[in-house]
Amino acid sequence: MAKREDHVMVVDDERCFGCAACIAVCPLDALELEGILAIVIEEKCTHCDLCIPVCPVNALEIKGEALLA
Repeated sequence: MAKREDHVMVVDDERCFGCAACIAVCPLDALELEGILAIVIEEKCTHCDLCIPVCPVNALEIKGEALLA
């Protein structure tokens, strides 16, 4: 899947509790744990969506950058 123009992977820091399920499935090592929060390395992320369905608390989402402002 091609990276979505003007979109970023977002981690909801109120939901994420650092289980690392997303990190385990990421084929590009585009996620890492910082304390108990998953952090996206956007430069590596291709928006393949593999991490989204494995998150037990639905803390991951791909959003348009315009929606983040």
